Amino acid sequence: MGLFSFFSKEKKETLDKGLERTKQGVFSKIARAVAGKSKIDDEILDNLEEVFITSDVGVDTTLKIIERIEQRVARDKYVGASELNRLLCEEITDLLAENDNESSLEDFTVPAGHKPHVIMVVGVNGVGKTTTIGKLAAQFKKAGNKVMLGAADTFRAAAVEQLDIWGERAGVPVVKQKLGADPAAVAYDTLASAKANDVDVVIIDTAGRLHNKKGLMDELTKIRNVMQKVVPDAPHEVLLVLDGSTGQNAFEQARQFVAATSVNELAITKLDGTAKGGVVIGISDQFKIPVKYIGLGEGIDDLQVFHKKEFVQSLFGEK
Repeated sequence: MGLFSFFSKEKKETLDKGLERTKQGVFSKIARAVAGKSKIDDEILDNLEEVFITSDVGVDTTLKIIERIEQRVARDKYVGASELNRLLCEEITDLLAENDNESSLEDFTVPAGHKPHVIMVVGVNGVGKTTTIGKLAAQFKKAGNKVMLGAADTFRAAAVEQLDIWGERAGVPVVKQKLGADPAAVAYDTLASAKANDVDVVIIDTAGRLHNKKGLMDELTKIRNVMQKVVPDAPHEVLLVLDGSTGQNAFEQARQFVAATSVNELAITKLDGTAKGGVVIGISDQFKIPVKYIGLGEGIDDLQVFHKKEFVQSLFGEK
């Protein structure tokens, strides 16, 4: 993948640091799986299956990985247990590459052909949705774009206040109304203001509720329809934010949101505070929706565009 050359030393260091807990957990389990073995055999493969399932890679993706390792061992005749990390790195990278769903975005550039570029962000409360919006705003601005935020989560005062704080940190304006205002009206005002002020990127926050899929669908559909009165093809991205530390719950949230809304991008947060980073591999493989961003820390710059190859290399220690 030609993107590797753009992956700087600083990004690599941030990625390695952010995945440290997952890496330690996975490595310790793999070490136990191959202890005393010189060759990859059925027992190692059975143990490896358990390693990945308990690391929240997911059953379906785990079975694909094991099948690929089995085929590799059969093809190469003799593969030593000491080579397992290298094999895993190669086969998991190839597996994810086959999905052909990696984001084309590099370094927070904005796609040409429309202005403003509109991103609607969805996700349940507590996953780091508003924080991710703030970090996105900072990164897009750092890349030279004019950015505006819309506080369309009008059901929680804390949501508007938090977005305001992140807007100040990122140095970008926030369009808001009073608590309980119509979210679609906030989105409309944001886009109208963005067009009037020649803004490049608009990011719209939405309420983090999932208890009623029909209600969620109706609200987001209304927001979309109202935005299209200002920008006909908006939103250009519907970004679902998931908390990587919740493991299999992140899978379930993804399933429900994908069923309820037209999600076309994923962001997986809080990977630095968990040993469940394997969830990124499973979600990237299982959903035909790109994992676009990963969150690797609390800092405003600790949000990266997701690149499969570098992620897997960092996780398995391959250079």
